[in-house]
Amino acid sequence: MPYSLVINLIPTEPIPKSHLSGRHLHALFLDLVRSHNPTLATTLHGQTTQKAFTLSPLQTDFAKQQNPDTLQWIYPRAIPANTPCWWRITLLDDALFAQLAHLWLGLSSQKQWHLGGSPIQVTSVMGTQQVSQPWASYMSYAQLYEQASDRNRKLPFRLCTPTNFRISDYDSCIPTRDRVFKSLLKRWNHYSDIPFESDLISAIYPGDYSLHSEIAIDSRSKFIGGIGQITFNILGDLMPSTLKQINALASFSLYSGIGRKTPMGMGQTFYAQQPTSHSPLPKPSLKPKAAVS
Repeated sequence: MPYSLVINLIPTEPIPKSHLSGRHLHALFLDLVRSHNPTLATTLHGQTTQKAFTLSPLQTDFAKQQNPDTLQWIYPRAIPANTPCWWRITLLDDALFAQLAHLWLGLSSQKQWHLGGSPIQVTSVMGTQQVSQPWASYMSYAQLYEQASDRNRKLPFRLCTPTNFRISDYDSCIPTRDRVFKSLLKRWNHYSDIPFESDLISAIYPGDYSLHSEIAIDSRSKFIGGIGQITFNILGDLMPSTLKQINALASFSLYSGIGRKTPMGMGQTFYAQQPTSHSPLPKPSLKPKAAVS
């Protein structure tokens, strides 16, 4: 079941810019998992091709002040102590949330975690969408499919952090039909039990767009990706079931992200017609779950 969890936190000391990179947040996520399930942390760290999670950059109010349509990935200065922040974690594997459910429930009771070398205090974990926080949500693959429209032919995406695609030995920041939807289709078929055919995306064509490139830099690399809005159109005489599958893939983008380095904060995507669940997060089961693949 895909989950999009928002972790609200407060740094108890200033967080320098050098501790706000994607690799530091990736390390924090693995530290959280390791505190509850060391074996699972090792498994997640070792995944190479199909990561079962994505992470956003750390967010403050600065991003909203600059541009409400993007997330923050550039930090002009250190984040001061006692600044309310939030951070999004998405989980794509059905078994993964259940293995970590008790971790999320008890996260704010822990006194202190560290981002890089900076101490932070988790104050709450949100799992359902609210007016003030549209990024928190969860929905099963079956629900994503059942609630997907079988009539809608416009697919509006907002690329909120730099989005990049690996093409052979090179990178590209152009979100073509094949790059966007083959990525979504591959992840959907890997984690869901409702497989879609590979030729599903042939009726999708680019429509309106407003895009530009941006650079994300850390101490190890420079990452160039696309930012902005793009709408894809579904054309041709198609069965309602085909339209429904394409719309389900578009909704899935909220959880899976698009393109490369989604576990490092890149490719964060908001789909404007995203169905939402307002029911409380399910309680953790006491039954053992299979390890995430």
